[in-house]
Amino acid sequence: MRMKRLTREEEDVIVRKGTEHPFTGEYDKFFKDGMFVCRRCNAPLYLSRDKFDAHCGWPSFDQEIHGRVKRLPDGMRTEIQCAKCGAHLGHVFEGENWTRKNTRHCINSISMRFIPKEKLKLETVVLGAGCFWCSEAVFLMVPGIFSVIPGYAGGTVENPNYKQVSEGTTGHSEVVKLEYDSKEIAFRGILELFFAMHDPTTPNKQGHDEGSQYRSIILYSSMKQKKEAEKFLEKIQDEFAAPIVTEIKKLEKFYPAEKYHQHYYENNQNQPYCRMIISPKLDKIKKLFKFF
Repeated sequence: MRMKRLTREEEDVIVRKGTEHPFTGEYDKFFKDGMFVCRRCNAPLYLSRDKFDAHCGWPSFDQEIHGRVKRLPDGMRTEIQCAKCGAHLGHVFEGENWTRKNTRHCINSISMRFIPKEKLKLETVVLGAGCFWCSEAVFLMVPGIFSVIPGYAGGTVENPNYKQVSEGTTGHSEVVKLEYDSKEIAFRGILELFFAMHDPTTPNKQGHDEGSQYRSIILYSSMKQKKEAEKFLEKIQDEFAAPIVTEIKKLEKFYPAEKYHQHYYENNQNQPYCRMIISPKLDKIKKLFKFF
């Protein structure tokens, strides 16, 4: 394992488990899009989408990248370390109700290094698997996926809204746009999730949701994705009794959905649809895939 040579100040925190003075760290009031990695070994730790201001003087996150942080209870508090190299990061606290996830990773800035989004070399794909509230909730759990944006695509009407798409006259599907790091999750892994989370054999229908806006669709952004999706679909066809009807076509234009659709499950977990449809789907996916 290659590790960065640390300065004395970095060693005081990362090795000897010291703590930066509050409100002095580089990333305390820092809210740019990107990824935070371990300063010592460069392992991915946190995404900027999970950072929030807890007004405590240290960078705060309500979720780590899955499997990248190790928790070590010490009787009084729970220390968190980089799971790869053991670098001291800070401590984690629960039950403070800062966010709906009810978790605060309190991190020393000096334990991390920030990589801007434009330097991450992310790939993009747009997927429709029925209701985008469900799809968003599933893909937001997945390590290696940088962003998940619900929206509309696959049709002809420009700048559609939810009411228009729901009427089934725009040609658009409810979809999610994924930006992902192919070094962390292969496109094949995304396809495995996609086909596990919905029924690709029912035209214009998923469960009780009916209409062309709920059709199964893959909108690729590269020929490599197209070929891999076609090959994967052909491979799994024998696992289904009925023909797979998933469309595979080039992404022409994606339109983000209205703001109230974003993080819908996270913000509405007590709603009947979330409790009866989305929660069981999340439980199913967690049992099927080992990275959860």
